[in-house]
Amino acid sequence: MSKLDNPRWRTIDIVVASVIAVAFGVIFWAWGLVWSATEGAFAFFPPAQALTYAVWLMPAVVGGLVIRKPGAALYCETVAAVLSALLGSQWAGTVIPQGIVQGLGAELAFAAFRYRSFRLPTALLAGTLTGVSAAIFDFFVWNAKYDLTSYRIPYALLTVVSAAIVAGAGGHALTTALARTGALAHLPAARDRTRV
Repeated sequence: MSKLDNPRWRTIDIVVASVIAVAFGVIFWAWGLVWSATEGAFAFFPPAQALTYAVWLMPAVVGGLVIRKPGAALYCETVAAVLSALLGSQWAGTVIPQGIVQGLGAELAFAAFRYRSFRLPTALLAGTLTGVSAAIFDFFVWNAKYDLTSYRIPYALLTVVSAAIVAGAGGHALTTALARTGALAHLPAARDRTRV
């Protein structure tokens, strides 16, 4: 476990978190176009499209792993959602409360370890919990009109699986890769880059 040096955010933390959030905000907007363009590919089983969902959950996990401060996961996911809405997401402003809910899921995982563990199991838990929060939001907001057993439940389960693998394991891999490049030199993630 890594020690939580100081829970207070420094200027460098705010700048890096904002860069992560802005980068993913642009990705969110672009991923919305990909999502719409690939709907037909999942006509055989529409809930399977949730397997591509986790790209929207990455900043919560990456932000938490990189910044390592209370609120980082929530901040990165929320700012990314706000930017995607400003860029013209087809889901408009609804993505903002959705981003808040998703960020809270990952935040709970880091809080469960008192912001002291940033290894793969923590990242997997963060990915899973952000997937659970996303699935709950979608269950009641976007998917309420669909059948429970043939769509809503499979969609929710596949969202969580996608989140654990892509946002959790993928977010951990991305953070480790960034740390090894030296891009996170002034952050705690760089100090233990060989074991994040």
